[in-house]
Amino acid sequence: MTNPAAGNDSALEWFKSSYSTTDGPECVEVAHTPQTIHVRDSKAAQGPHLAFPPEGWAAFLSYASA
Repeated sequence: MTNPAAGNDSALEWFKSSYSTTDGPECVEVAHTPQTIHVRDSKAAQGPHLAFPPEGWAAFLSYASA
């Protein structure tokens, strides 16, 4: 689900994906709360981001790592 204004971004603690590198432009950042997993492009940190319920995120990860 795309959610450009999901909560207060400044209250979220974002961390860079371990699959992102410091050399290239592809950086994915993730933040989580008990109810929602947030994903954004670090190059557009103020832009929209994706928000998933934990079950949706788990389903995505199982698909992405297959």
